[in-house]
Amino acid sequence: MTRDTQRGRSLRKALLVCVLILICIAIGLAAFHKTPWMIPVAEKARKNPLSYSDANVTAAKQIYSEQCANCHGDGGKGDGPDAMMYDPSPADLTDAAKMTKLTDGEIYYQITEGRKPMPSFKKKLMEQQRWQLVLFVRSLVRAPAPPPPAKQPDVPGNKQPEPSPNTQK
Repeated sequence: MTRDTQRGRSLRKALLVCVLILICIAIGLAAFHKTPWMIPVAEKARKNPLSYSDANVTAAKQIYSEQCANCHGDGGKGDGPDAMMYDPSPADLTDAAKMTKLTDGEIYYQITEGRKPMPSFKKKLMEQQRWQLVLFVRSLVRAPAPPPPAKQPDVPGNKQPEPSPNTQK
């Protein structure tokens, strides 16, 4: 073999090794990169326009069975038949510790916008159906929604007063 042929072969081997290393790094970063939902403050503060009723929850249960149960499971535990295919795995909607921290607006936003691997339902479901799903999800954990965050003006130096020790339980 000529010297140029050997040099070309060595260069291709080095390039292949670099590409394989980059692929491994990309896979590693993707596997460990789990970001929290970034939900706008205005969306967090949205209130469900629907009230809890058997009719709303029954309608939502049908939608849930068709659109959500394959991943989240019939009982909402994130154990549906398709759940194992996804990373991150579907949320456990019965986890009271997590669900009680979410406002109705946050749940609605997550259903509406989706985030890989969860699809967006903005165009698949009407607004009323998405709000009904919020009611159904709440019924899975039987947790009331926390109050939406208070709107605070962004004024420099404007600080909330500290609660006095006398007002704490």
